Amino acid sequence: MPSALALRPDADPAGPDRPDEAVLAGVAAIADGPLAAAAGAIDRGTYPLDLMGALAGEGALALHLDRHGARFGAAVAAMQTASRACGATGFLMWCHDVCGLYMEQSGNPALTGAALDAHAAGRSFGGTALSNPMKAFAGIEPMLLRARPVPGGYEVSGMLPWVSHIGPGQYCGAIAGVVGAGEAISHEIMFLLHCDRAELRPCPHFSGMEGTSTWGLRLERYFVGRDDIVADPARPFIGRIRAAFILLQCGMGLGVAEGSLSAMLAVEETLGHVNQFLDDRPDEIAGELADLRGRVMRLAQTPYDGATDYLIDVLDARAQTSELALRASQSSLLHQGARGYLTSAAPQRRIREAHFVAIVTPAIKHLRKEMARLSREVMPA
Repeated sequence: MPSALALRPDADPAGPDRPDEAVLAGVAAIADGPLAAAAGAIDRGTYPLDLMGALAGEGALALHLDRHGARFGAAVAAMQTASRACGATGFLMWCHDVCGLYMEQSGNPALTGAALDAHAAGRSFGGTALSNPMKAFAGIEPMLLRARPVPGGYEVSGMLPWVSHIGPGQYCGAIAGVVGAGEAISHEIMFLLHCDRAELRPCPHFSGMEGTSTWGLRLERYFVGRDDIVADPARPFIGRIRAAFILLQCGMGLGVAEGSLSAMLAVEETLGHVNQFLDDRPDEIAGELADLRGRVMRLAQTPYDGATDYLIDVLDARAQTSELALRASQSSLLHQGARGYLTSAAPQRRIREAHFVAIVTPAIKHLRKEMARLSREVMPA
């Protein structure tokens, strides 16, 4: 049962092969202009597909793909640039990027041809439903989707509580445990899930990031045919892309920290005489941000390095971006004082964005758990 992705025929063609500098300049113009102006509305619930399409038009959502040079450093930088204006949009870029990653790395011709071209160009949109599977693989919670073999593929049933960057006509990467003899899970499959064939349920309201189009997702005997298979079995595939999946997230934390730094500097002339008594001053945050960004960019040169030590370094860098975003956003609000505590204030919004960066899968506690496990595995007996 082949399925078609919903396309946006009005979308402009992407320019993914433009030089990095041109792509990043285009992203910066969007971030500093219409995205900055819309950030408050996005935080409260506006889903910025128009701006995502504009970012795709600059080539920002295709940089990391092998067919466009696997420019992971530039992809992280583009996400950082957007996130300094709006953390929710940076998160949507990550959702979209990793969905494209799944499609390309699947090797499935039904996903790597016109479908991937449309995705990279922003003519179609898709996210990721891997929060539960990543936690399940780490032993944190059970796998929530179950697949049963049927002629021509699988039937999948189950409920996921929240999946972002999805909606009517959209899609996402998902994983289900395959039920074998005695109702035991024999292995997992990964597939592209089309939202028009699923039930979408509204989520409870979050404290921020409401414009990420996050839904509960229910499947009842949802058919998965070979055209939508990303990986079968899924675990080796996840092992191969896991570092790239996590590394791309660093752009969000770096961007929230950079936006927070800018807000601190904006009041330095008027409040520096008293802000000098605060911790985490602008020069300190700027130095840490530069060092951490440099570290992430070095890791981005080899996103598919399969070494355990490399994965530990990626996990640690991801944790560090969360922690820096938390510190920088809090310091930003303290530096701005009462004006930063207004409901409409960017520092107040970034506090909530930083908390999201710290709890979205993999959360800080998940990252530390995995680092501890991997470190035990590589330590000599």
